Amino acid sequence: MLLEVLTPERKIFSGEVYGVQLPGVDGSFEVLDRHAPLIAALGKGKMKVLTNKTHSEFYNIEGGFVEVLKNKATVLVEGAVAQ
Repeated sequence: MLLEVLTPERKIFSGEVYGVQLPGVDGSFEVLDRHAPLIAALGKGKMKVLTNKTHSEFYNIEGGFVEVLKNKATVLVEGAVAQ
């Protein structure tokens, strides 16, 4: 799955990933390869990017949105800081 993480200022992440865990406004959820189409609001919290089955990267994000369509996840956030 292709993942892009964008802020108003710059692109934080772009690349093929196994999946991503996101802080939704009603609780966290996970998007994996070939996920059904989805649009969801995100809250403030920790985003976990699963680059493969054994390696992860973490980001603290502010609120935003995620769109999943045609095996591509686009995460739009107010701000993100890598951990």
